[in-house]
Amino acid sequence: MKKPYSYWRVVGGTMVEVDHSTASGAWTREVYPALVEVARTYHAVITYGALGQVLQERSGVFTRVPPFFWIGQVLGSVVREAHLRGDPQLTALVVRVDDGMVGDGYDEVLQVSGLPPAADDLARENHAAEARLACYRRFCSSLPADGGTAALAPRLQSAIARRRAASAAERPAPVCSRCFVQLPVTGVCDNCG
Repeated sequence: MKKPYSYWRVVGGTMVEVDHSTASGAWTREVYPALVEVARTYHAVITYGALGQVLQERSGVFTRVPPFFWIGQVLGSVVREAHLRGDPQLTALVVRVDDGMVGDGYDEVLQVSGLPPAADDLARENHAAEARLACYRRFCSSLPADGGTAALAPRLQSAIARRRAASAAERPAPVCSRCFVQLPVTGVCDNCG
C-alpha cells in the first residue's frame, strides 16, 4: 500500500507530492497577505491552526503535518519582512487556541527589533498587544475615534479576569478590629459603629 504524502497539491483532480521546501515556500508567499487581512479587523487575532488552514487553502499546498511543526519557520519570514518594510509585527496577531497567547517564537520579534527577550509571559503578551494595535492602526480602516487601545487576545483577557475574580473570592472578608465580626459592604461595623 502506498504511503500517504506529507505535502501535496491537487493538479487536475490528482494528488501530486511536493517536498517540504516547496510547501514552505508556498505558505511563506501567502502568510503576509493573510495576516494583513486579519489586521484589517480591529482587535482580531487568528490561531496558529486557523492560520495553517488559511495558508494551505490559499496556496493550494496541503499537509497532514500539524502546523506546530512548520508554522514557526513561515512566521519567522514575516518577522524579517515586516522589519525590512517598516511594518508593525504582524506575527503578534497569531495566538495559541488554548490560552490566547503568542508562542515563544514571538521572542524573535523582540530580537529583530533589538530588544531583550521578554522577562516573562505577561511582558511578552503586553508587547504583542502593543504590536497588534500598531497593526490595526496601519491596516484597519475602522478604528475607534481615539485610535484604539492595545488589548490582550480575548481568550487571554478572559482567563486573566477569571483568575482575578477567583483571587478576589478567596480573600477573607474584612472584620471589625474591635469586635472581630465580619464587616458589611459599607465597611462600618454594625455593632461598634
